[in-house]
Amino acid sequence: MKDNTILYRVARPLVKIFMSILYSPKIIGKENIPKNGRIVMAGNHTHIFDCFMLMISTKRSIHFLAKKELWKFPKGIIFSHMGLIPVDRKVHDHSALESAINYLNNDMVIGIFPEGTTEKGRGLLPFKIGAVKMAYETNSKIVPFVIKGKYSFFKRNIKIEFGKPIQVKTNDLDKENNKLRNKIKSMLGDDK
Repeated sequence: MKDNTILYRVARPLVKIFMSILYSPKIIGKENIPKNGRIVMAGNHTHIFDCFMLMISTKRSIHFLAKKELWKFPKGIIFSHMGLIPVDRKVHDHSALESAINYLNNDMVIGIFPEGTTEKGRGLLPFKIGAVKMAYETNSKIVPFVIKGKYSFFKRNIKIEFGKPIQVKTNDLDKENNKLRNKIKSMLGDDK
């Protein structure tokens, strides 16, 4: 499979410096991210910088699912070389799911925010089924994560925490989706 993460790998150290200077994020449970093999990283979505929090948490390239509106020229040129997968959020986007499954079948990492949008202070939103569906179809483990705190300049109050990898055990995807959401909700604790 062709490597389309050249800009991702160039940008990652710069993003790490940017995030360290402005936010000094705390990363907890980094050891729960497997160093190889196929995984789906799934968690809550609080801010547009959440992708950056994931980027700086592992040296592995993460293929994020992102709204297709980001692919308008000229941004589309950049995002297509970052390994991102465009998603049409208005429909069940089968091509996005197929692309993600293809990456997983090649032992890569998918990053997804199952809420489908940022929370905007509304608390944890209902989860779309994509994360558990692709994990089930590819026998991939899901690494749940939570982002807590606020992105406040020069204040150390933002953190990301990774839970132990979990396996989607049945083809009852609604049940598995609820289990994933409940896991992430319990990791958030009093925050949500």
